Amino acid sequence: MTRLSVLGATGSIGQSVAKVLAEHPEMYQVEALVGGRNAQALARMARQLGARFAALADPAGGPALAQALEGTGIASGAGPEAVLDAARRETDVVVSAIVGVAGLAPSVAALGAGRRMALANKECLVAAGDFFMAEAAQVGTEILPMDSEHNAIFQALSAAPARAVECITLTASGGPFRKTSRAEMEHVTRADALKHPNWSMGAKITIDSATLMNKGLELIEAHHLFAVPAAQLDAVVHPESVVHGLVSFVDGSVVAGMALPDMCVPIAHCLAYPERLSFPARRMNLVQLGKLTFEAVDEGRFPAFALARAAMATGGGAPTILNAANEVAVGAFLEGRIGFYGISDMVARTLEKMAVGPAPSSVEEALSLDMEARHVAAECALALS
Repeated sequence: MTRLSVLGATGSIGQSVAKVLAEHPEMYQVEALVGGRNAQALARMARQLGARFAALADPAGGPALAQALEGTGIASGAGPEAVLDAARRETDVVVSAIVGVAGLAPSVAALGAGRRMALANKECLVAAGDFFMAEAAQVGTEILPMDSEHNAIFQALSAAPARAVECITLTASGGPFRKTSRAEMEHVTRADALKHPNWSMGAKITIDSATLMNKGLELIEAHHLFAVPAAQLDAVVHPESVVHGLVSFVDGSVVAGMALPDMCVPIAHCLAYPERLSFPARRMNLVQLGKLTFEAVDEGRFPAFALARAAMATGGGAPTILNAANEVAVGAFLEGRIGFYGISDMVARTLEKMAVGPAPSSVEEALSLDMEARHVAAECALALS
């Protein structure tokens, strides 16, 4: 059996992982699960999947988790050290799906010789991409992209050697405001921004999809995952969310990764790689689809995307600053302290105020720069409130 650990088990990705595992319980032994604050949800999943260890990031939830698992034989812990212990346990595959920069240290701790990491935490690559990929290579961990777009690119790249790649294109649904004017977007609400047309995700990534910051962050991810220069990366709006990524080759050929919107599809690919798991995902019917639509990204209406592209081109610590400022800005928007365009304004002001140094070369450097950028972003939020 393949031993598996899931960091971020109670989030939307973790729940989709559980659906895939439920289809093939004979193939996987769940070694460890990590959750955030919901002790009852983590305990239910640990019992459902037969996990050997469950860890909660919130130390205050430790007693509730232990009580919920009493008599099951499942060991448990709570707090940062328990999370790192879970990440370091012997396993074959680690799913990294903790949301935000909080997932960086556990993901680095989970790197180890002979194992694979199915990566769904973009902050590992945006905040510390050079360090993270070098560390994975040094210790011998194979990184498999679990996000639908990067997974599609990963599969498409198998068509030819890397030297034959001319361009990589990610697709964006366009979010809830694809056809909304800038004047109207000035007044959209939290509820409006959380109505994603195609995907069911957590609040933070849903807002990132509404601003298109998420697509900019994904370009930075692709830069590190596939070792492709920024100039060879692009994105287009594709409202059907059927084509998740395209690779253009030097001979004019284009290979597209396609599937109906369902995170279980890239998850199943990563969990079984290089084999394939049978999974009852909806099958694509091209006749029923009828047509596929593609549009250019309007950077005037979506300045967050332009900020991310500029940070990628600048390099060094710019993506780390961008990511930290964006997390603070999204939080301020969700709390009603700034408007929708206040998100990109906060990020832009933070980047303007901070000197961009070299890229972080350790978890500690990444977290230090992240914290500094958060302080600056918080000051910018006060100015915009």
